[in-house]
Amino acid sequence: MLIVHIADITMFYAPASGGVRTYLDAKHHRLDAFQGVRHSLLIPGAIARQSGGIHEVPAPPLPFGNGYRFPVRLAPWCNVLRRLQPDLIEVGDPYLTAWAALEARRKLDVPVIGFYHSDLPLLVSNRMGNWFTPNVEAYVSKLYGNFDRVLAPSQVMADKLRRLGVNNVHVQRLGVDLATFNPLHRDPLLRAELGIPDTSRLLIYAGRGSREKNLSVLLECMQHLGHPYHLLLVGSSMPTSVPGNVSVIDNFCPSHEVARLMASADLLVHAGDQETFGLVILEAMASGTPVVAVRAGAFGEIVNEQCGRLCHPNDAHAMASAVRETFEDGVRKLGAQARRHVEQQYSWDNVVTGLLQHYQAVLGHQPQVRAHG
Repeated sequence: MLIVHIADITMFYAPASGGVRTYLDAKHHRLDAFQGVRHSLLIPGAIARQSGGIHEVPAPPLPFGNGYRFPVRLAPWCNVLRRLQPDLIEVGDPYLTAWAALEARRKLDVPVIGFYHSDLPLLVSNRMGNWFTPNVEAYVSKLYGNFDRVLAPSQVMADKLRRLGVNNVHVQRLGVDLATFNPLHRDPLLRAELGIPDTSRLLIYAGRGSREKNLSVLLECMQHLGHPYHLLLVGSSMPTSVPGNVSVIDNFCPSHEVARLMASADLLVHAGDQETFGLVILEAMASGTPVVAVRAGAFGEIVNEQCGRLCHPNDAHAMASAVRETFEDGVRKLGAQARRHVEQQYSWDNVVTGLLQHYQAVLGHQPQVRAHG
């Protein structure tokens, strides 16, 4: 039987990293369940080691980088790829590992797919201003123009790449773990744990407290809402000065704890206007928790009126109104509809099926796969 060996390579993999690691872990786990597929994952580490198909390549830690490491030498990555001899390589970031994959393609004569997980020009302009934007856009256009196929997690991102002149772009949405994020994890004692009344209308935001998440909009929204609304902020780098109806868990929480908090809240709120996909939105919906988010980035592709509300960006009044409307419509009903929606559209099994079709297209043959058992 033909065995297809797929290698993923990325620097976006750290103990507290978000959507890319979630995607790669889910993919690695599910591909392992198929006969006919071998999956290798190349990630940065402190030393060279490998276990269970995960290969760590030495790279120095990124200062203030929350556990991320930044590869600076091409050779170690190229050497691992040449040793593994995959049939196909998928690149998960636009930095040195991407060029290592392209160098390996030259030596091994295998196709390389680029997954555009992050909007690099936007990231750079947020941190350094618009001065470098044309150069960064030219870099993205050159790099992603080299890949045999480019995947984007949302239509918004695919359209941006096409505007930069990148061809052969395909939308491949991400998924959510329907067992981890599940209404069954609802904890009726959470409000008591937070020291708020059982009658509180509990909102939640989970994620990093970085500037582009616009947490100041959420805090202002809570001031407008007042009693009985209460917001729980969960994640690293959260604000320290918050209104009285806001609680903060200022540290990275493992996914099972986030899932408990999500399922126990009435509503997820998200004011970020630069999301390339918005995995946390799916995690809330899978938990049976509807969503109020801004009409920006990829959120408009995920949230419909059966699952929650979208409001004008950077407008705390509009967000407060959307929150009230969602409660008037019935958060339990909307939450149940949200759960059904992600079950039908966003299971990781559906994602892997889509990925295998992309791999088939660039390999020129159908991977002969079937699930074990």
